Amino acid sequence: MATMQDVANLANVSLATVSFTINNSKPVSSKTRAKVEKAMKDLGYRRNAVGSALARGRTHVLALLYPALQHRFSSTSVRFFTSAAHQARLRGYNLVLWPMSNEAEAVSELTASGLVDGVLLMEVQLDDPRVVELAGGAVPFALIGRTRDTKGISFVDVDFETTVENAIDRLSRRGHTNLVLIDGGIGSQLLGGYGPVARARNTFGEVTLQRGLVGSVMSGLETPAGGRALAREFAAEHPDVTGVLLMNEHSAPGFVAELKTVGYAIPQDISIISIASSVDIASMADPELAVLISPADELGRLGVDALIERIDERDKPLPQQLVQCSYSPGHSVGPAPKKRTR
Repeated sequence: MATMQDVANLANVSLATVSFTINNSKPVSSKTRAKVEKAMKDLGYRRNAVGSALARGRTHVLALLYPALQHRFSSTSVRFFTSAAHQARLRGYNLVLWPMSNEAEAVSELTASGLVDGVLLMEVQLDDPRVVELAGGAVPFALIGRTRDTKGISFVDVDFETTVENAIDRLSRRGHTNLVLIDGGIGSQLLGGYGPVARARNTFGEVTLQRGLVGSVMSGLETPAGGRALAREFAAEHPDVTGVLLMNEHSAPGFVAELKTVGYAIPQDISIISIASSVDIASMADPELAVLISPADELGRLGVDALIERIDERDKPLPQQLVQCSYSPGHSVGPAPKKRTR
């Protein structure tokens, strides 16, 4: 295997000049650079990028931690990944998706390796052990999500509180007074205190109580089959409900299809608003669902910016930002029926 010394000998330059050329650490003339690069090609020399980065004390690699063992990927999650990766590249970093459990020990192994300059967390719990571990270390980190206590933590997140209240407003203005929130709490059972579910449930309960509305909560598996099971349970246990807040995007097509099978007309009998999902998922249902769209692209970009700010400018105030969902009307919301017939 060719070495840097072999490259220097063939190019008839010093070892230091080869190092300057490879690492761009000092100016090298175009003529000399061409000689070194030709020698590298002729010898089949491959630069050890990781070794060089570690020697400089910076890898320009960011790790995006996703608890794949405990929370399944979704199309919305992919939008977070791709947006974050693109923004990292624009900022001169490489972002690596790091699927691991939400356990402190796993984070410790990663940060102790020295392979990453910073860590970005997704699928955050209210009391997240990863955050506790990172807060006691030297590696900068930021969250796409929020813990219960956000003091001293850099984060960007969906404004779930405003989003849920927005959905309730849209339904109550159409006369709906008996509502149900359907989430993927069962699918997130390994993530105790999963932030989005906990915040949505808390806001739903508070707002419906304050406004004198009837509110119930259901949970189901985040699959189309889980959606069908939810529809059957809904029809049996909530015959008076006319408005649904659906925060379980993978179940949406199955839920809508099965509701129609058991005799509901949408939106004549029941109105549905999908929460923190995408138009692509909403359009898979028939009729197309109204949806409060997750700002995944924006949050992926903002999360990377927040992390790089922690890396480059640790003395600046901590970035903390909430982003609201935008609304797409679809065809699933109508006035509350005076009397539903099925």
